[in-house]
Amino acid sequence: MNEDAANQPMHSHAVPNDAVPRAALWILVPAAAATILGLILLWPSGVADAEAIDAYGTEVDGHVLAVHETECDEADAELNEQLQATVCGDVVVRLLSGEHADEEAIVDIPSGPGAPVVEVGDDVILLHTPDSVSGQQYHIIDHDRSSALWALAIAFALAVVAFGRWKGLRSLVSLGITFAVVLLFMVPAVLDGSSPILVAVVGSAAIMLVSLYLGHGWNRTTTVAVVGTLASLIVTVLLAEAAVNLTKLNGVLDENTTNLALQYPIDMSGLLLAGILIGALGVIDDVTVSQAATVDEVAKANPKWSSGRLFTSGMRVGRDHLTSVVNTLVLAYAGASLPLLVLISAANRPLEQVLTSQLVATEIVRSVAGTLGLIAAVPITTWLAAYLARRNPQPKAPKAPKEKPKPKPAPEAAAWDEDESPYPPSHLR
Repeated sequence: MNEDAANQPMHSHAVPNDAVPRAALWILVPAAAATILGLILLWPSGVADAEAIDAYGTEVDGHVLAVHETECDEADAELNEQLQATVCGDVVVRLLSGEHADEEAIVDIPSGPGAPVVEVGDDVILLHTPDSVSGQQYHIIDHDRSSALWALAIAFALAVVAFGRWKGLRSLVSLGITFAVVLLFMVPAVLDGSSPILVAVVGSAAIMLVSLYLGHGWNRTTTVAVVGTLASLIVTVLLAEAAVNLTKLNGVLDENTTNLALQYPIDMSGLLLAGILIGALGVIDDVTVSQAATVDEVAKANPKWSSGRLFTSGMRVGRDHLTSVVNTLVLAYAGASLPLLVLISAANRPLEQVLTSQLVATEIVRSVAGTLGLIAAVPITTWLAAYLARRNPQPKAPKAPKEKPKPKPAPEAAAWDEDESPYPPSHLR
């Protein structure tokens, strides 16, 4: 280090470090405490079983041993046409679970729209109905995909770890915790009668705090992303609630939501809000992490840039990122609703009726509320990251050490000889 650099005074444009700023802890610590308290208060005490849950039978596993196709009986032509049955015959299945495990059963070949096509060697799921009017107790309803899904899950985990290494492993652990929060807390708590929106807020906060810090570490950039995500989630909840109330959506959209509302005391409009919030969380935390990391890297590369200039630069990146993410969010909702869109298009209904129907209006509200939450996330996170990147708290000036009293110099002995001494030499002996 040269002398000029050594003598250069420290100022506020120094390169930022990765320490978590104390100012952010004033928001982070109360939020974490409120999340833990919410988990304790809303934790489900016990979920009642749905009424008549086994009215349609119980599911058992089976393995296809043989398939025998035959020509359909002409006497049943009208019934087969109604059921859209194109193949007739029977299937021999070895039962792998249930009260008749290890036994063989003969069932009809599945038929109708969406019926599974079975072959010898397939693992299938059967519905056991002992009181069936037709006398046939077993019916094939689906393929058993557990082996295929396990293979895909293992391939996914290996790819993530191979590419991300230690961070990839931490992201997998984070993903597991996310599933645990959703399946062990959020879903049972909603079924237990708790407010869906409160459950969603608490569960989303828990997922965010754990997953972001576990995946990205305890540092200033992650803390900025956490605070930005928390603020954006609050904005999203308020906007989504206003949109749902304005459009008068009740959350009962199809047969599944109708059955859920009949069997459990659930606020369906609140459940709709919870779904909007959870769906937006995954995209919002992606935006906040990206913005916080971008501003941090720009601040380190340009140590003389002020907070205002960092904010302007970060917003330029954020606008480009926001454009692509909004398109991704809308396409995700459209992809999930594609069968509905095709059905509506085939009905040749007027566009105004299509857009104002509850099914389509719900998807519009999801997209709009999620997009507004994303738009809010960009400036909030960018400003917070730019401000903290240039916020260097002034250290306390060290106290000046007390000066020790200088010792008095000893008086110099005067040079004298025996003739000049005031005392006789005998006195010195």
